[in-house]
Amino acid sequence: MSRDSAIPADSGAALRASWLPMAVIAMGQMLMSFNVAALPVSMSGMVERFRTAPTTVGTAIVMYSLGVSGFVMLGAKLGQRFGSKIFFQAAVLLFLAAMILMVVAPTAPVMIAAQGLAGLAGAALVPSLVALIANHYRGAQQAQAVGFLGSARAIAGVLAFVIVGFVAAIDYRLAFGLLIVHAAVLLLLSFKLKPSEPRPEVKIDVVGVVLAAVGIIMIAFGFNNLRSWGALLATSAAPRDVLGVSPAPIMIVCGVVILGGFFVWSHRRQTGGRTPLLALEVIDSPKEWAAVVALFLIVGMEGAINFSVPLYIQIIQGRSSMATSIAMMPFMLTVFFTAFMVVRLYKRFTPRQIARLGFGLVFVGTLWLAFVVRNDWSVAPVVIGLVITGLGQGALVTLLFNVLVTASPKELAGDVGSLRGVTQNLAAAVGTAVIGALLVGLLSAIVIGKLSSNIVLTPELQAQLDLETINFVSNDRLQSVLSGTDATPEQVVEAVRVNTEARLRALKIGFLTLSGLALLAFLPASWLPGYKPGEIPPEKGVRKA
Repeated sequence: MSRDSAIPADSGAALRASWLPMAVIAMGQMLMSFNVAALPVSMSGMVERFRTAPTTVGTAIVMYSLGVSGFVMLGAKLGQRFGSKIFFQAAVLLFLAAMILMVVAPTAPVMIAAQGLAGLAGAALVPSLVALIANHYRGAQQAQAVGFLGSARAIAGVLAFVIVGFVAAIDYRLAFGLLIVHAAVLLLLSFKLKPSEPRPEVKIDVVGVVLAAVGIIMIAFGFNNLRSWGALLATSAAPRDVLGVSPAPIMIVCGVVILGGFFVWSHRRQTGGRTPLLALEVIDSPKEWAAVVALFLIVGMEGAINFSVPLYIQIIQGRSSMATSIAMMPFMLTVFFTAFMVVRLYKRFTPRQIARLGFGLVFVGTLWLAFVVRNDWSVAPVVIGLVITGLGQGALVTLLFNVLVTASPKELAGDVGSLRGVTQNLAAAVGTAVIGALLVGLLSAIVIGKLSSNIVLTPELQAQLDLETINFVSNDRLQSVLSGTDATPEQVVEAVRVNTEARLRALKIGFLTLSGLALLAFLPASWLPGYKPGEIPPEKGVRKA
C-alpha cells in the first residue's frame, strides 16, 4: 500500500474521463442516503399510521444500518467475484423491491423489515460505488470523484428533507414511492457503466462472514435496546437479565469481543496465504485506524442530530414534516456545499489540519446549540449553530473517506468501500440508538425528579399514569392521555408545563454531550497524515521542495 501521500497529486498525464459514470454512481449513493434521511422526516406520519412510539422510527433506521454494516464486507467480496457492475445492478433491483414493501407496509414490523431488506441492498451498493469509481477514474480526478460521492450523500439529505417535508404532509409513503422511480431509472442508466472483470478466484471467508456479522449485529442491537432494556440494570421490558444486569450492555461487550475475534481470524487467514474477508492492508497503519475512528465519531454525531432534531420538532413541538424540512435546511445545505468544496483545500492544508478544524467547528456548533436552543427553531442563533456544525460535518465525512480511498491501490477499492460501509452505517446505528436512549433516559429522570416535589400533580394522579415507560409525546397527546384520568384542568396545565420543560432540558443536555464527543475526537484527528499531496511523509525522508 502506498504511504507517500494521503491524497494523490494530479500527474497531468492522464486524460480526464467522462463524468457520466460518476453521475450514475452518485445516483446510487443518493438512493441510499435519501431513504435514510426520509425516515426521520416521516416520523410523525409513521407514528400516526402505525400507532407506535417515535423511537420505533429510530429502530427502523438502526435496522437499515445494521443490514449494511453487518454484511457489507461480504458484499465487497461478492462484488469482486462477480464484477462490480452486475453486482451494483442486482443491489439496485433489491433496493427497489424493499421500497415497494416500504410503501405497502401495513404494520410497523413490516416497515422495519423493509428497512432491513434495504440494508442488505445497501451492503452490496456501498462497496460497489467505490469499486466503480476506481474502475472509471484515476489520480486527482479520482479524488474529485470521491468528493462528488460525499456531495451526493449530502445533497440526497437536502432533497429528502425538502421533498419529504412537502409530500409527507399528504402521505409519507409518497416519498418512498419516489425512491421506486429513482431505483428503476438508476437500473436503466447503470448499463452506461464500464464493464468490470469478474474475479472468480476470489474466495469467500465464511467464518469471517459469520464473525463479522454476528459481532456487528450484537453491537448495534445492544445499543438499540439500551433504552428499553436498561443501560445497566435490567428493566421490566428486558427479555431476561444476568444477575440483575441488562442484556443490552452484555450484548455490546460480546459483540466487541467477537469483532476482535474477527480481526484475529483475518490475520491468521492472511498469514496462512488465504484471502480474508477484509484486506487488512486498508487498516494496517495508525493513520488509517485514526481515519476510521474519526469517521465513526462524526457519522455517529450526524445520526444523532438527524434523529434528535426531527424528534423535537415533530413530536415535542407537534409541528409538520414541512417545518422539519425548513428547520434542518441550514444544516443540510451547509453539509452539502462543504462536502463539495473541501476538495479544494487538499493542496493547501494537510488532512490533520482540516480534521482538527472540522471537529473544532462541530464542537463550537453543538455547544452553541446546547445553550441557545428554544422552542422556536427559526430564530437566528439556532440557525447559526446548525450552520457551524454543518461546516465541520461536511468537511470531515468527505476528507476521512478520501484518506482511506486514496491510500489504497485500485484492487482494494471494494475493501475500502466495505470498511467505509461498516464504519458509517454502524456509526449511524449507534449514534441514533444512543441519542434516543440518552434523550429518553434524561426525560424520564427529569420528569420523575420534578414530580417528586410537585404539589399540584398528586401521588394519586401519578398512580394513574405509566411512569415506567416515559417517552417523548406531544402536548396534545399528553392532554389526550390525561383526559382518561381524574386530572383537573389545573393539573393538566401543570403536567404540560413539566413535560415541556423536561423535553427542552433533555435536548440541551443531548447537544452538550455531542459537543464533548467532538472535543474527544481531536485525539484521532491528531493521528491523521500531516503532509500534503506530493510530499514525502516526514518519517520517510526530507520533503520535496
